[in-house]
Amino acid sequence: MASSLESNKIAAALLTAGVIAMFSGFAAELLYHPEQLEENVYTVAGVEGDAPAEVAEAPPALEPIGPLLASADPAAGESVARKCTACHSFDEGGPTKVGPNLWNIVNRQITGYDGFSFSDALLEKADQVWDYENLNGFLHRPRDWAPGTKMSFAGLRSEQERADIIAYMRGQSGEPAPLPQ
Repeated sequence: MASSLESNKIAAALLTAGVIAMFSGFAAELLYHPEQLEENVYTVAGVEGDAPAEVAEAPPALEPIGPLLASADPAAGESVARKCTACHSFDEGGPTKVGPNLWNIVNRQITGYDGFSFSDALLEKADQVWDYENLNGFLHRPRDWAPGTKMSFAGLRSEQERADIIAYMRGQSGEPAPLPQ
């Protein structure tokens, strides 16, 4: 009998807590009237919806890589390129891995490598070549430069690292492409 009395006390306590919580909500609605702002005070970049125009604009263009290539260090670029070797080979006649072989990549057609299935994003750019600026943009943020690319690499934010690796890739050729003027 004592156990049913304890059960009744527990049930009454839960019901009382629920009633108090419900009336607290009603009282809060009566006392507090939030104002809806005409526009957000704080905007979060990359959030879709009613984003202000400055968020919706394209990211600023990259600085030309040409001036940095003149002083780029291909040896440092080879070090940076180690990040790429899990998916790419750089040797002449090297194998196709997850990505295509990058031997003689500078000034090659973007989809000009036989034996590799390019993404639709790169197939749309098939009429272009991997010149220094295209390599710079792609290495900076592959998914921004070619939305829908299969390449999962996040990119290289450092201009110097990009210049170094492009200088290294330029040297991975029988006849390196001339540097831009």
